[in-house]
Amino acid sequence: MCEYADVWRPLFCFILEVLTIAKLDHQLNEEIQDKELRIIGEDGTQLGIMSAEEANKLAEEQGYDLVKISPNAVPPVCKIMDYSKFCFDQKKREKEAKKNQKVVEVKEIRMSPSIDTNDLNTKVKAAQKFLADGNRVKVSVRFRGREMAHTNLGEKLLMDFAEACAEIATMEKNPKLEGRFMGMFLAPKNSK
Repeated sequence: MCEYADVWRPLFCFILEVLTIAKLDHQLNEEIQDKELRIIGEDGTQLGIMSAEEANKLAEEQGYDLVKISPNAVPPVCKIMDYSKFCFDQKKREKEAKKNQKVVEVKEIRMSPSIDTNDLNTKVKAAQKFLADGNRVKVSVRFRGREMAHTNLGEKLLMDFAEACAEIATMEKNPKLEGRFMGMFLAPKNSK
């Protein structure tokens, strides 16, 4: 096995470099080259200031890794810990945070300036349902052909729409003409 050690060592070092790039930017064990380090034990007790070699030996004796947690401190702070368990716990916490995070969607409702009152009421009910679910709503009016000459009708329609949803929504963005569309944003009042 000793005759193959020189062949496998470069490959092993390359794999270690790739793995350390994928890690959370912590230096581990032999990667730590500082002269003096402040060492914290696995249980959180301070073990004092010692050289990197002594700290590595101490960590090896306990069966843990030496991890640099505060590289900018003078001297740098290292902790003796099980690094794989630390990474696992951190990924688990990130998953939990992601699971508890609610994604707010933007729902869009399109109308024309010549919409009938019953159709408008249906659109208002749909918007109120979206807002009750906690989503933002983009309300837009599309102008076709000669309707562009009467953009004030679209603005009035959007203001009436916002007034109909005023109990559960606030107008985030006032009506604004962008090309052939005039749009505004409504956001739910009780955004939890």
